[in-house]
Amino acid sequence: MKEGKSVKFNLQQQQNGHLSPFKFAKLLDPDASWDKDQLGDVLHWIRQVVAIVCGLLWGAIPLVGGIWIVVFLVISSGIIYVYYAMILKVDEEEFGGHGALLQEGLFASITLFLLAWILVYSLAHF
Repeated sequence: MKEGKSVKFNLQQQQNGHLSPFKFAKLLDPDASWDKDQLGDVLHWIRQVVAIVCGLLWGAIPLVGGIWIVVFLVISSGIIYVYYAMILKVDEEEFGGHGALLQEGLFASITLFLLAWILVYSLAHF
């Protein structure tokens, strides 16, 4: 009885368009169709993962100086560009152009990067 209700609930949500199932295989499929919100969410979370990794790495090495912020921005934007332009092969004009796609999640990732970098650097080297 419980499974029947959950299946019915899921089917109703999918029919109304409120909930669409997301499959991880879609992340690397150049033939998959993307809407603006889904692609924006994926680019946002990729950028956040890159921010955490770079922040932890920069703090552990220890790297200091403003040049490393620029290096992070170049790495992060490069990964995002390669992902949507070369792996997914989406038409960027459908999503607002390169600027809109490259800006997705940028400011949150800078904050997360700086937080991780400063925290790890301070805890490990002082």
